Amino acid sequence: MKYKFLGKTGVLVSELCFGTMTFGSETDEMEATRIFNKCREAGVNFFDCSNSYSEGRAETVLGKLIQGCRDEVVITTKVTQRVGKDINAIGSSRRHIMLSVDQSLSRLQTDRIDIYFIHYFDPFTAIEETLRALDDLVRQGKVLYLGVSNWAAWQIAKALGVSEKNNWARFECIEPMYNLVKRQAEVEILPLAGSEKLGVIPYNPLGAGLLTGKYSQGCKPASGRIIEKKQYNQRYSDPIYYDIAERFTNFAQKLGVNPVTLAISWVKSHPAVTSPIIGARNVEQLEASLAAADFDMTPEIVDQITALSVSPGNATDRLEEELDVNLHFRKR
Repeated sequence: MKYKFLGKTGVLVSELCFGTMTFGSETDEMEATRIFNKCREAGVNFFDCSNSYSEGRAETVLGKLIQGCRDEVVITTKVTQRVGKDINAIGSSRRHIMLSVDQSLSRLQTDRIDIYFIHYFDPFTAIEETLRALDDLVRQGKVLYLGVSNWAAWQIAKALGVSEKNNWARFECIEPMYNLVKRQAEVEILPLAGSEKLGVIPYNPLGAGLLTGKYSQGCKPASGRIIEKKQYNQRYSDPIYYDIAERFTNFAQKLGVNPVTLAISWVKSHPAVTSPIIGARNVEQLEASLAAADFDMTPEIVDQITALSVSPGNATDRLEEELDVNLHFRKR
């Protein structure tokens, strides 16, 4: 396992981050223990969580697992999603953040959260309100670094500007969706991360199972995350995604590489990416994901895989002039 600095924090994290979304629901505590131990044996020191995963049980399970190695692991958790029936048990208000962080600390059995993420953009709460509350948590020592997930690039950039202006702790890590069929992050989010030296831990590197080799236009299993869960069914409903998945699976077979290993390795190869978030419901599923840590992903293979997909449009919608502009500036 290799390690990378998380943005400019100076903290080294494993090139693979394990996501605990299934802990406490699809994965019981015994199997979660086996998965955690397997990750640690492989050198993983980075574990992603949320207060909404399995209605808080994921934090509870992870909290038990880290007791013998708390100072050796980097853990994240999140706030914003609904976590109760109370009308205010949702969002990124100061009130909800302050209540939620103490609940997360209790479930995780720790005195600090390494990276505390805002899970989604809250259109009803001022960014300044959210960022000031987060800065207070950093000053109190309850949170070491801040992160944000599922925000647009302009929202992240605005937040970085507000934090800079007020001398508040800024976002140091982002968690966008990114895989071979969902490449929108390449347009503005990943370039922003590179420019501002933000850590990047993409989720869904396997497209919710789409890129595991089980899916194609003519083959859709009767069960699986995309089939069983509405959010994934909607997210990956475009027929072109299945065409890409089929081409990708065929390419992996020609290379003699497990599609899971190859899909994660492709995400990991992007220069802005720190650690893709891998997941598993059992140890058997984990093996191929962990193998991505050692796979030799050459630039040639990256280009061949990228060509199987559809590149997103240029951020300024002026792609046809990009070459001319580059040549113009080189001549100056």
